[in-house]
Amino acid sequence: MLTSERVVLKLYIAGATPRSELAVHNLRQIRASYIHENFDLLIIDVLEEPQQAEDARILATPTLVREAPPPQRRIIGDLSDREKVLRALNLGLSSGGSLVG
Repeated sequence: MLTSERVVLKLYIAGATPRSELAVHNLRQIRASYIHENFDLLIIDVLEEPQQAEDARILATPTLVREAPPPQRRIIGDLSDREKVLRALNLGLSSGGSLVG
């Protein structure tokens, strides 16, 4: 199980491209499989909200940012390698398949 800390993720995409849609799909599958509670996801289209991307210093899309719990972590790409995403966001899996924070 995930710790009691709220997980806050921001996914920066650039329009409705196949790569952006794949990242959104993969992240939603990760959430459904591993993160059931204490979870916020914001999807930010940098074409519609360029200032948010600039403020966050987003240089490539898709980029997933874990805002909380600290420290901030980032992963760039379509998020298709589930284990890599969980490791990069410091949301590792226990041997039983549940998340350990």
